[in-house]
Amino acid sequence: MALQKKDNWKFKKWFTVYAPAVFGGNIVVGEMPANSDKNILNRNIRISLNSLTNNPSHMYTTAVLKVNEVNGDNLNTKLSELRLPYSYLRSLVRRYRSISNSRVEGVTKDGIKTVIKSLVVTRERSPHTKIVGIRKEMTDYINKTLPNLTYDEVVKSIMEGRLQSDIKSSVEHIAKVNRVEVVALEFK
Repeated sequence: MALQKKDNWKFKKWFTVYAPAVFGGNIVVGEMPANSDKNILNRNIRISLNSLTNNPSHMYTTAVLKVNEVNGDNLNTKLSELRLPYSYLRSLVRRYRSISNSRVEGVTKDGIKTVIKSLVVTRERSPHTKIVGIRKEMTDYINKTLPNLTYDEVVKSIMEGRLQSDIKSSVEHIAKVNRVEVVALEFK
């Protein structure tokens, strides 16, 4: 007589996943199966930011949520990262334009390590010295601003475009700027 294999799906329990409070309260992201509470902690969930905010301008942004707390059948998450896809970034850069990238590591007011990767696209081709100047000005502005903001304020300022517009106004005196984007926001 052959041994019968047990079906693991019968023993799994379904959990409801909730978005962080930064996105405005009890937003259900979806459901997730797991064998136990221990197995579900620190799982990552990728979702479009458009699904969380109902804002069509966030269509290209991907949010990564990490499960950090289990309350019965409910899972609370925290935002781990926001990221723009490479294909979207390629569509921004055209001929006869220059780009300047920066990567800034810092700590928010409430002690969370943060990495902000940003991109500036100029309206016309710029010499190397101007690109370096834009990068330095952008890095200095983010380093000056980040310690004064909390975790929630950083996320909201990037989602609402305030940080991008402030960076644009701070580098506009160097060269004409077409677009400023925050390519990635990571919390460690």
